[in-house]
Amino acid sequence: MNQYLVPANSKKSKLIFGFFTPRDLIVCAVGSTLTLIMLVIIKDPPTWLLLLSVLPLATAALLVFPVANYHNVMQLLINIFDFAVGRKKYYWKGWCVKDGTDE
Repeated sequence: MNQYLVPANSKKSKLIFGFFTPRDLIVCAVGSTLTLIMLVIIKDPPTWLLLLSVLPLATAALLVFPVANYHNVMQLLINIFDFAVGRKKYYWKGWCVKDGTDE
């Protein structure tokens, strides 16, 4: 019985606050900074301009929101993009194929 079970949350200790990667924090910081700058610059904004100035923070928060089976929405979008622009024809040679190319 020398089996070792890895805990389900073993990789969370490598994340910042158990949730963020450095890239996630950069996205959040940029979104927050842009929103704060826009809110400070614009005095007494109308509703549509207020919503527009909060848009960077809302977008950043949406990107780092966790999704099942992925780290977050940003990682899901990266995987979808990689699949869409990646190679479409995959070559597979099984262990029993003898075509003369693998010598």
